Amino acid sequence: MEQSIHRDPALFYWILFPITIVMILTGVLRHYATILLASTPKKLELPALREQRSLLRGINLRQNANSISPSSFAARKNYMISAYKEGVFLKDPESRGKPAANPMTDPAAMEGMMGMMKGNMAMMVPQTLIMSWINAFFAGYVIMKLPFPLTLRFKSMLQSGVATRDLDVRWVSSLSWYFLNLFGLQSVFIFILGNDNAANQMAQQMSQMNPSAGMNMFQPGQDPDKVFQSEAENLEVVEHEYILKGVEERLLNSM
Repeated sequence: MEQSIHRDPALFYWILFPITIVMILTGVLRHYATILLASTPKKLELPALREQRSLLRGINLRQNANSISPSSFAARKNYMISAYKEGVFLKDPESRGKPAANPMTDPAAMEGMMGMMKGNMAMMVPQTLIMSWINAFFAGYVIMKLPFPLTLRFKSMLQSGVATRDLDVRWVSSLSWYFLNLFGLQSVFIFILGNDNAANQMAQQMSQMNPSAGMNMFQPGQDPDKVFQSEAENLEVVEHEYILKGVEERLLNSM
């Protein structure tokens, strides 16, 4: 027999809609707050940019080695290994062999940490307030029933704040609806704000896990010379196999 619950139909309008609307508005406000709090990235000086791009050049050579001829690969490989070992690409060759500087004294590193703190504040403060609001006014309410069957493993996810073992797993509590909106409004934010938005919770968490991606090839406090030496060793052990070797015979055999 299908389980039924006698509940006020107004709960659907006075709980589900307000939570959804507040979550959407919070995401939009977070997007614009993140834009306002974001600091303008400083342009890298030419030696620092050359240092980073030289490391990226070696990585690309190692990853795409089979796309160029053996003679071209050997010439590039010998040049990059020699330059890496001699420290040609270092922005400050005089500091070679010295201990790495304290990242706390680096203005760029400090600016990156401040950016992370601003992002955390823009994400945590609104969610804390919304969570407190839902716990204060909507805790313990069952607001809707899903039209499709689910296994018992979804019970803890869909019925947070409702301590009933016999309740059908398809019923959704108000607190669970908040979590579903927290991670499920990505398409709505993309429609409203575009693909490059700061309202998406998961995207913001991923960007905070790797804040230096696309900006700096070296982590704070990392010695660039050691990174270059490691990349030189990686290039030395690369086994080159040209993808176009014997391509004429392979083409004729396939016909």
